[in-house]
Amino acid sequence: MGNRRPAPVSSWSPGRPRLSVVTPTFNCLSLTKEMLASLKASMPPLLRYEVILVDDGSTDGTREWLSGLGPPFRVVFNERNIGFGASTNRGASLARGTVLALLNNDLVLRRGWLGPMYQALEALGPFAGLVGNIQVNAATGEVDHAGIGVNNKGKPEHIRQLPRLASRVLLPVRGAFAVTGACLLVHASVWRRMGGFDESYVNGCEDVDLCLRAREAGLINAVALRSRVLHHVSASPGRKLRDEENTWRLVRRWRDKLAAEGSREWTREHFRGMLPEPRDFPDTADALRTALYLLHLRRDPPQAALDVRNAAIDVEVQRWQRLFPN
Repeated sequence: MGNRRPAPVSSWSPGRPRLSVVTPTFNCLSLTKEMLASLKASMPPLLRYEVILVDDGSTDGTREWLSGLGPPFRVVFNERNIGFGASTNRGASLARGTVLALLNNDLVLRRGWLGPMYQALEALGPFAGLVGNIQVNAATGEVDHAGIGVNNKGKPEHIRQLPRLASRVLLPVRGAFAVTGACLLVHASVWRRMGGFDESYVNGCEDVDLCLRAREAGLINAVALRSRVLHHVSASPGRKLRDEENTWRLVRRWRDKLAAEGSREWTREHFRGMLPEPRDFPDTADALRTALYLLHLRRDPPQAALDVRNAAIDVEVQRWQRLFPN
């Protein structure tokens, strides 16, 4: 086929779909085939949906294979590699569904993954932001994602520990600071209102940035704890090449929010350490404020926790400034 670009494939099904699946692809043809087969097998039979695939310059036969797909697939070919965020935005701009499902091409979906996510979106009503789920590393069988938190350095990282079984049974939807863009649901109207992914991020942190913008708009991000998929983690070529630059950009924009969220774990450990000897608390009011913060009844973290987190972020900022002097 040489350098000739495959013609775009368009498909149309009568009536407006309820769900639009948007999936960028970049090489990894065998994983794409596996993901699409699992998607087809796991979709509810009465659900009207479309699948928008945006190929980002694959060179392994993916483009030729995608050219042969028919409904419910719609295929777009980028002229050059533009990255995950921009490719997702391009696909989402063509979506006709009222709900978007952003799915990586390296997922393996199981029956029942979609229903709990839909239910979580509906339960949150007008406050629904981005809804993620539990993702299990396909190679190790270990939980890779149960939401995104902030570590001791003020950087976002995946939560890899599930709540206790009783909690999952009683509270199947858990609020989250952020969720990964590898598998999420969002109302199309919210996606458009937020402006989609910020394309200044290159293959990393665009999902956290979008979640933070949703939070700023008063929306609630969440994890559907009864939805579970397998994920061939970071399978796409070049996935990790820009991690430091992306995180530096995220911290420049959201430092205060990251410091505040990262303060929660430090505060929890600090509080536990003082419980055996309550006299270690500076005063009763401080103990009460700390307890209310840990119970999510108070928004502002203790100043001591913020000071610790900001000091850790300062160390990272100095390192980034040396790495990226411009």
